[in-house]
Amino acid sequence: QVQPLESGGGSVQAGGSLRLSCLASGITFGLYHGYWFRQAPGKEREFVAAIKSSGDLTTYVEAVKGRFTISKDNVENTMFLQMDSLKPEDTAVYYCGVRLGNSGAYWYAGESVSWGQGTQVTVSS
Repeated sequence: QVQPLESGGGSVQAGGSLRLSCLASGITFGLYHGYWFRQAPGKEREFVAAIKSSGDLTTYVEAVKGRFTISKDNVENTMFLQMDSLKPEDTAVYYCGVRLGNSGAYWYAGESVSWGQGTQVTVSS
């Protein structure tokens, strides 16, 4: 069983930075693709970023390109989302997910993702 655990959320002013962490215990993390999604009030859950199991390929939704960076540490079983130049529209609950990299493209989350409980990010103007 994989139970990702997010941390690092909080409140920040526009233009500020936050780093989210996701701990995925009890697995060989180097075999798992990783994902960050977010859900803002009144909105559907939205893809933010994906990273290949090896950590050498990443992709992002257009709205965060150049501002957010996804990375993973396969020794410490931890994934990160570095968020810079934050905007009020980034306000959302951010969810970490992981899945075995045994089928499909790394950037496609699919239905086999194990999700965390989420962490709140609030950006004020």
